[in-house]
Amino acid sequence: MALADLTPMMKQYLEIKEQNQDCILFFRLGDFYEMFEDDARLASKELDLTLTTRDRTKENPDDRVPMCGVPYHSSEAYIARLIAKGYKVAICEQMEDPALAKGLVSREVIRIVTPGTVIDSSMLDEGRNNFICSVCLDAESSGICFCDISTGEFFASGFDGPDRVSHLINELGRFAPAEAVLSEEAFAEPDLLTALNDKLGCRCESGGAGRFEPAAAEERILRQFGAEARGTIPREKEAVARSAGALLAYLYETQKTDLSHINVLSYYQSGQYMELDLTARRNLELTETMRSKEKRGSLLWVLDHTQTAMGGRLLRSWIEKPLLSPVAIRRRHLAVQELLNSAVPRAELILVLKKITDMERLVSRAVYGTANGRDLVALSLALSYVPDIKRLIAPFSSVALREIFSNLDELSDIRALIDRAIAEEPPFSVREGGVIRTGYDAEVDRLRDVMSGGKGSVAAIEASEREKSGIKNLKIGYNKVFGYYIEVSKSNYALVPQDYIRKQTLANCERYITPELKEMESTILTAHDKVVALEYELFTGVREAVAGAVHRIQKTASAVARLDTLASFAEAAGKNGYVMPEVDDSGLLEIREGRHPVVEKVLKGSLFVPNDTRMGTEEERVAIITGPNMAGKSTYMRQVALIALMAQIGSFVPAKSARLGVVDRIFTRVGASDDLAAGQSTFMVEMTEVADILRHATAKSLLILDEIGRGTSTFDGMSIARAVLEYCADKKRLGAKTLFATHFHELTEMEEQLAGVKNFNIAVKKRGDEIIFLRKIVRGGADKSYGVEVAKLAGIPDRVIDRAKEILLALENGGPVKARGKSAPAASGDQLSMLDMGASRVADRLRELDVNTLTPIEAMNLLFELKQSLN
Repeated sequence: MALADLTPMMKQYLEIKEQNQDCILFFRLGDFYEMFEDDARLASKELDLTLTTRDRTKENPDDRVPMCGVPYHSSEAYIARLIAKGYKVAICEQMEDPALAKGLVSREVIRIVTPGTVIDSSMLDEGRNNFICSVCLDAESSGICFCDISTGEFFASGFDGPDRVSHLINELGRFAPAEAVLSEEAFAEPDLLTALNDKLGCRCESGGAGRFEPAAAEERILRQFGAEARGTIPREKEAVARSAGALLAYLYETQKTDLSHINVLSYYQSGQYMELDLTARRNLELTETMRSKEKRGSLLWVLDHTQTAMGGRLLRSWIEKPLLSPVAIRRRHLAVQELLNSAVPRAELILVLKKITDMERLVSRAVYGTANGRDLVALSLALSYVPDIKRLIAPFSSVALREIFSNLDELSDIRALIDRAIAEEPPFSVREGGVIRTGYDAEVDRLRDVMSGGKGSVAAIEASEREKSGIKNLKIGYNKVFGYYIEVSKSNYALVPQDYIRKQTLANCERYITPELKEMESTILTAHDKVVALEYELFTGVREAVAGAVHRIQKTASAVARLDTLASFAEAAGKNGYVMPEVDDSGLLEIREGRHPVVEKVLKGSLFVPNDTRMGTEEERVAIITGPNMAGKSTYMRQVALIALMAQIGSFVPAKSARLGVVDRIFTRVGASDDLAAGQSTFMVEMTEVADILRHATAKSLLILDEIGRGTSTFDGMSIARAVLEYCADKKRLGAKTLFATHFHELTEMEEQLAGVKNFNIAVKKRGDEIIFLRKIVRGGADKSYGVEVAKLAGIPDRVIDRAKEILLALENGGPVKARGKSAPAASGDQLSMLDMGASRVADRLRELDVNTLTPIEAMNLLFELKQSLN
């Protein structure tokens, strides 16, 4: 379409679209947000909207401009759907009243909504943060920043050296951002992009060179956080400063509004928190289960007794960031112990916390200018419970609870302002009146009185005119033709003042107007518009006053969140029988009667069997665990890892007693997780993960290794497993605490050959051909694998089980395995049954098999295949 053929409005649209080419433009037209051209085609497809056109009169359909739209008052749901699909949406608003505009209405993009910059409550999960991040990568170092603009949190860190990318990926796993802004070098790093796109489902954007320019980045940091902020990031960590500046640049570009609630730059270094890679987080099921990706069945599900949205987010954050300082851990433990021992105050505290709304996000919306009257009322209500919280925790003496007490600001001035100014039940919209409380502003009250019929004003003028004129029966009336008028009867014509203007003569009276009466009429007729505008102005003033107290409100909200999280730990400890662990720098790991926190909660009809663990001494660094599948080896190993992690987040642990030296990292190699989409086999994935573990683990790490070497031939696998074990046990090389589950019984010989290696097995009771798993870890290696018995438990047919026993006996005696049934013809006159045919196929399959190369998992798969053949 030629530019000359375009309407002024379409020219305006195209100019704005040109400046926001990577966004779907929501263009405000009256009560709708409209989309045109390619945006309309895309939105109609993604949102199931009807595609229409503004110029149906044009004969050629190709000349018509495609369009679709959504009502502005219900646009949030549509925007949320587009954001969930990874799109960016630019909100273009009318910047003046169309009724007052001369010519084309002025329009501007007021905000760009992206997956990482969502603030509307309808688009957010109240139980988790919504982070956006930026990553800066150069030849020697890296910087990474995270921000949740809905709460104002801003974190920064950085890593140097050849492993900086793997550390970055681990941090990304910790925060799970929804969106990432990457420097050119970071955008070109394939491992980083794979982790963000494929494993975290994160929207990635190349940030370009300008946003990451050092001088500009430093200027933004100083502007946002103040002069003291630059000292927060060490001078040598330039990549961190560049990432922080780039993230601020992106937020300024997209939000186009005040970001004063983002006011604290939290810099942390490696060594403050336990580092967990994506594999460990997945295998330990910290915040979601591996299979269903649900909260139920995770550690978070067990520990989450929080009552506030703020506490729920902080609990998740603590689980993702276990502490490394025994002093900081002890502070949390003592606070939990005090709350646990105070059952009645804790119960009262929980009832109060349950009533507190999400202060963090409410005040953020006030700063953004998107908070409505209901948000401010909800904030005031939340603040009204702070005095009760202070009263309940005042008697407590632990350092953490005393600090929380001192940080709880009652904000009585802000509460009083909101309660005085905002109606008790304000409407959803702040631009339609009814939001300001009666009595707060005299002019609002007068205009409302005028709107209600102006009875007070009419009566006052009527009384005044009677007194001035001396006409006792003078009265003021109203009709739609003349508006307001003064009516004087015939008998009083002589008393009519000279300034009265005659408007109408009737049979028995005359009607007049005065300048004062016309002014009152104008006031009444325009009162609605005036009061709506005035109420919005007053409300904006109140909202700005609340935004001005953002630091105080955030401080109180943070204190409430910490209290809620500690109370949640106490509640979990009380309900589940947890104990306070002793955490130190000893390097020991001693657990008496430990239990798996999740498995014991989901067990139905049976009790969880507790087990002891002792590791970290010269004699016991590596535990080789043998025993049959399904007996509980993996559960036991995960249990040890979870107890260590729970202790370091400040939680009590499921055990009779526990002493734990601080663990700097937990590594897991559990289960077969084929990365077929990336072209990697089970064995390749396994070896890649093992290589990563051995490269990054330290003597203070905890290693959970399950069935190393099972993905290849028996001798290759056993050789790799033994070499890994030797490396882990050797103090000069690694010397880490290691739980090593295996079916290679030959490895149990290492107890006699290597210092620090001990054998353990899962106790099994055999009764005839049946086995019973006792779920108990005992000293010594397993005497046999019980593979055939496990196959029987799994439902393999008796005929196959019997044949497997024959084969096993022949192999154990060192003799050949004789094939059965290949050349034996069917008896004369016998009919071959379907079962015989299946048995024949099973026999052929077994005959072709080299059992010496079978791993346990392959044996199970084979037995399943044989059963299917028989069926």
